[in-house]
Amino acid sequence: MPKSFPAKLDEYKVKEEIPDGRNSYSKTDNDATFMRMKEDHMRNGQLKAGYNVQITTNNQIITNYDTFANPTDTLTLPAHLESFKQLYGEAPETVTADSGYGSEQNYEYLEENNCTAYVKYNHFHREQKGNRIKKYPFAVEHLYYNQQQDYYVCPMGQHMNNIGTFKRNNDNGFEQTISRYQAKNCEGCPLRGVCHKAKGNRIIEVNHNLNKHKQKAREKLISEEGIEHRKQPAADVEAVFGNIK
Repeated sequence: MPKSFPAKLDEYKVKEEIPDGRNSYSKTDNDATFMRMKEDHMRNGQLKAGYNVQITTNNQIITNYDTFANPTDTLTLPAHLESFKQLYGEAPETVTADSGYGSEQNYEYLEENNCTAYVKYNHFHREQKGNRIKKYPFAVEHLYYNQQQDYYVCPMGQHMNNIGTFKRNNDNGFEQTISRYQAKNCEGCPLRGVCHKAKGNRIIEVNHNLNKHKQKAREKLISEEGIEHRKQPAADVEAVFGNIK
């Protein structure tokens, strides 16, 4: 065993503690995280040490800002709005944000704080164009769901019954409840090759609470007010970032 092994072991233990949940850190700035930056003039998509800057704007005036070491926008919204509340004593009445912020945790937070939210979720625009259905018509969101008897119907018409639920936490520790449904008999089904590739009968996982929030968000986003708010980020927040750059 090398004589330097004990010292190196202690060194590695210290280095493992520095990220504090992140997957990387900069040696010259331990609080910075390596993030995939937008294409620069070299167009080589480099990973660079940086921070995730979040701002709240009103008519292109910055009303609040925060810096985060986490590159994922989804995980920043509750903390960012909490700092807004500390500054102004209350949460904003209306929040408009793009699909990078559309998560179950964020929808729950906005609802609990009585914020009127116009927040997109993943695949919202594809839904409006119908691209998602054309690409994969067997996706879970396109299966018929009987809410009263709690079962889904597969593309061949057989029921997929509830076989239990489980809990899981996201990177912020937010607990989600996932329900599982299983088809009764996929053997010999002529659609099996395009419906699913797994062995045995098809099993799907559904987050009903998230689906409920997405339905509420969808209704708001396609309303007349929602269409106007959907135009806001490009004219407000993105314009501010553009002016800074």
